[in-house]
Amino acid sequence: MNNSITTVVFDIGNVLLEWNPEHLYRKLIPDASARKLFLDTVCTADWNLQQDLGRTWEDAVQSLSAEHPDKADLISAYSQRWHEMVPGEVPGVRKLLVELKSASTPLYAITNFSSEKFVEAQDRFPFLKSSFLDIVVSAEERLVKPDPQIYRVLFERNGLVPETCFFIDDSLANVEAARSVGMAVHHFQSAAALEDELRQLALLPAGEAG
Repeated sequence: MNNSITTVVFDIGNVLLEWNPEHLYRKLIPDASARKLFLDTVCTADWNLQQDLGRTWEDAVQSLSAEHPDKADLISAYSQRWHEMVPGEVPGVRKLLVELKSASTPLYAITNFSSEKFVEAQDRFPFLKSSFLDIVVSAEERLVKPDPQIYRVLFERNGLVPETCFFIDDSLANVEAARSVGMAVHHFQSAAALEDELRQLALLPAGEAG
């Protein structure tokens, strides 16, 4: 047990909120091979990451549509129908967030997110506005995980000591980067596994599991 851990830092996408372009593009491109080709070669993860780094969605859609005019409607849908990629909360995790907050645990978040879509997500999921003392949003910093500097933004802005922070992310690369700057880490795969570790760390009471 690490009694020095006092503070919990959450990722948001695929820890608190489900996100997957497949949820939308299964409707738009029913053929699995054609859909994979589109997401691997047109609306790629690297293209999406540029919005997480601060590029506007208008610029992103316009520039990519100019390269692939025959795919303009499909490209536009990535922005216009973004919420269909986010079907809801990851089951079980907000309950843990509420328990941590009730225990007066300092809560923070670091997220790779476009500024525009994050505002929309906060409107749709109001707990994102009320749960955290601070949220480091990649687009606002022009930094994305796993760049170690984005974690340092959180520490410096809030006077946090890395060794007192427990970081939760579904990306192994992001978890390893957090570990490299001194944080305790959890590679998120399920709410149940996260709950077990939070109780082992005494961040949640040991007797409330289940």
